[in-house]
Amino acid sequence: MNPFFRLFRRRLAPLALVAALAGCGAAERTSADRFTATGPLIALSGGDAGAANACFTCHGLDGRGNGAGAPRLAGLGLGYLDRQLESYANGTRRHPEMEAIAGRLDPVHRQTVSAHYAAMPYAPEPRRAPRVAPPLYVAGDPDRGLPPCAACHGLAGEGFGAANPPLGGQPPAYLAAQMENWRLSKRRNDPGNVMLRISQRLTPREIASLSAYAAALPGDLPRQVSRAASPAARRDDSRNGASTPPARGAAPGS
Repeated sequence: MNPFFRLFRRRLAPLALVAALAGCGAAERTSADRFTATGPLIALSGGDAGAANACFTCHGLDGRGNGAGAPRLAGLGLGYLDRQLESYANGTRRHPEMEAIAGRLDPVHRQTVSAHYAAMPYAPEPRRAPRVAPPLYVAGDPDRGLPPCAACHGLAGEGFGAANPPLGGQPPAYLAAQMENWRLSKRRNDPGNVMLRISQRLTPREIASLSAYAAALPGDLPRQVSRAASPAARRDDSRNGASTPPARGAAPGS
């Protein structure tokens, strides 16, 4: 064999091995990425957060939550859901498990799984809210600086806009716990501090009453997914980044 050819082959062999290994690595990454390719797969596999942290284990296959501490996600706004995951990741909303999960999902995967739950159909369960609404829900208390919950969250608990989500269909224990989190500043993803002020002016009995009432409301009707509050579009609407009151009046964001 030609000496020059032997020398060329010896130098080429390591390069070929590197290329082969790189190809294997690319194949492995592609295989792993299959579990984060779509929102449903992230919800079922947990994506980079791992199978033990798969979303459906707490929020259910139907996205309705577990009736206790894990909230309903089905049918909530894409922008709202994405913002909550971002808040868990950056520490402005505290919850040990969710902080760990959100921190291991990159922004694209957080938005992908948010879009999955936002598009998930939601129909209210046949349960009745008390016939008489708590005065604080429909009228607030101007003397204490408390706006009516309905001004932002709707008389049916349907929510108004990306920053003021539906309350209907959420577990009452979850709603009450969030009020406590606002009061203790464990939730700080409301730049207007609207919910901080409200939560600190309500009594425990009032919080329990409002939570039970709001949870029993029918909530929003099925709707198309909106990207109004996705990170790329937030700047166009000053309300998308906070639970500040809509033009019709002030009230809590949740």
